[in-house]
Amino acid sequence: MSQNYANHKRFYPLFHFFTIPITILGLGLAIYSFVAIPTIITGLIVLAFFLIAIVAVMARMFSLKAQDRAVRAEEKLRYFILAGKIFPSELGLGQTLALRFASDDEYLAVVDKAVSEKLSSDEIKKAIKNWRGDYHRI
Repeated sequence: MSQNYANHKRFYPLFHFFTIPITILGLGLAIYSFVAIPTIITGLIVLAFFLIAIVAVMARMFSLKAQDRAVRAEEKLRYFILAGKIFPSELGLGQTLALRFASDDEYLAVVDKAVSEKLSSDEIKKAIKNWRGDYHRI
């Protein structure tokens, strides 16, 4: 399926629809058990589920940060190849990440528009006419 603005957001079913809901449910039940029967064991179960939730969220954040760094480097290199100059420092990370969806044909025009009109990342995505899918990001 071709990627576009309407369908570019991705979910990883095992993480988004299984791991997170089960962890939240387990944490909620553990807290309920601790309130009903406040023992060291139920307290440790609450702590365990809390730590599992933190680990799950942190693992997701760490992988996204690594992907963000890679995409930022790719976009800076792409801009240099296409424009022959350094990527504009006025653009933030979110804006840079949004530019990855622009085709090479319109990339420089979208960058110029983003800088001159101070477009948000969502506005940049909406301004792209020839969408270039990013099928590797999770």
